Amino acid sequence: MTVLAHPGSKAGNSLSLNMKLLAHHELDGFGGIGEGMALQKTKDGRRILWMAHESAPKNFTGIDVTDRANPKMVVQTELPHAKVRSNSLDVVGDLMVVAYQTQTVGLSPAGIDLFDISVPESPKLLSHLDRSGPHSRGVHCVWFVDGEYVHMSSGAADFEPHNPLDDQIYQIIDVRDPKNPKEVGRWWYPGTKKGDTEPQPRRLEKKFDCGFRAHNTNVFPKRADRAYCGWLDGGAVVLDIADKTQPKMVANWRYSPPFNGFCHTVLPMFSKNLLVVSDECVQDGGADWPKLVWMVDARDESNLVPIGTFPMPPVSAFGKRGGRYGAHNMHENLPVETSFQSEDLIFGTFFNGGVRVYNIANPFQPEEVAYFVPGAPPTSPAGAIQINDVYVDENRTIYAADRFGGGLYVLELTI
Repeated sequence: MTVLAHPGSKAGNSLSLNMKLLAHHELDGFGGIGEGMALQKTKDGRRILWMAHESAPKNFTGIDVTDRANPKMVVQTELPHAKVRSNSLDVVGDLMVVAYQTQTVGLSPAGIDLFDISVPESPKLLSHLDRSGPHSRGVHCVWFVDGEYVHMSSGAADFEPHNPLDDQIYQIIDVRDPKNPKEVGRWWYPGTKKGDTEPQPRRLEKKFDCGFRAHNTNVFPKRADRAYCGWLDGGAVVLDIADKTQPKMVANWRYSPPFNGFCHTVLPMFSKNLLVVSDECVQDGGADWPKLVWMVDARDESNLVPIGTFPMPPVSAFGKRGGRYGAHNMHENLPVETSFQSEDLIFGTFFNGGVRVYNIANPFQPEEVAYFVPGAPPTSPAGAIQINDVYVDENRTIYAADRFGGGLYVLELTI
């Protein structure tokens, strides 16, 4: 019997189901995008997609997507040096917050910048909040949706972890005066800070140990007293932030060990009392498989219970495609005018598995309903697509970005 090769195993193949490619922009040869995408509606009626870059030399790029089939670059900015990256950004109105993380501790700039982007072609720096320090690499990820507070994963000059992998904690920053941002509260995983009375947490074996750091720190206005955090090897963490000066843990679903860690995003489905929780694959060739998206029952906040996982293409095929294969980021139902919001459709990125869409109407049996996997970008060091982030606008237009050279893919969902 002849065994046919799975089409996913060939990096040059472009695969699609119920998704159509509308446009592709290579970002003038600097197509490596991080985990920051946001869509601005300007006062003159344009739609500008902002993207943070995964690595130097570029900082952030603005693309006019008013005509979604004909995206045009309006600005692309430079980083101050090669050992810093922006990686994450968010936009509310004409205010943009950009994160800066350095390759090693003790470098600058490490923190956040706030920009006035009322004229997208000429972003105007309003302020910088310094988070550099002897044990800090600065800010990895920001969440900014209400125009008042930035929630972020960051180091700090006065935070010294037991283990350098635990250097980024949850911080709340008041930006109501964007020229004078200030910290109002913080929380870290118990036992990770020098001086903690709690015991240090049990770590994964060295080859899988990614640390106990905050990653995505999502806060929704409809439940403004809660922060939903991915805490890498610490799992999913839910914090009570009714008092922003004193965040308190109310739930921690930790599944590593036995799984290989790196809880990335915790996305609440409020009407269903569910959480959608994604891992991040961080090793090539499926070496840290499985990296999954989980359905978690959150009816009892103090007892989070997994009830299923999203179906995934076979690692036996995609693990050989090149680069990373496994779960990563999700469209996060941002509570802003330009964001699609749904508690039935979940859009996720899977590196060489592309961007994929799931229907969770039956949370015990999520169903894959669409996907798009571009062929390998010619300049990709992975030898395959590495879809890193996805943003879905209020019209269900999908913007997906590659981690290396692929740039921006503009897609239409056809179901």
